[in-house]
Amino acid sequence: MVLLGAAIVSEVVGTMSLPASDGLTRPLPSLGVVVGYAGAIVLFTRALRHGLTLGIAYGTLTGFGLASATVLGAVVLGEHLSLVQGAGLALIVGGALLLQHRGIDREVRA
Repeated sequence: MVLLGAAIVSEVVGTMSLPASDGLTRPLPSLGVVVGYAGAIVLFTRALRHGLTLGIAYGTLTGFGLASATVLGAVVLGEHLSLVQGAGLALIVGGALLLQHRGIDREVRA
């Protein structure tokens, strides 16, 4: 789970660098985009190698990455976040947390 958490942080760094990169025309922020996304991919694949299942790991990465980037966009970049959007984020985070739950229910197999 540590590797997955690091992958989420790395992906959010890449995402938060996008606005400053000005369409990948500014070198330093563009480097943040490339390094952030490349790091996320490397860390994510290592998390999978350590036994995390693809669906759960990817759902967690995208859910928490989306929520983090949205909240940081509102706090750091001053982007508007409505009450309805906040409720949507809560549902996304709740869903990502539920993916981690290993309850007594039988597994669903495809």
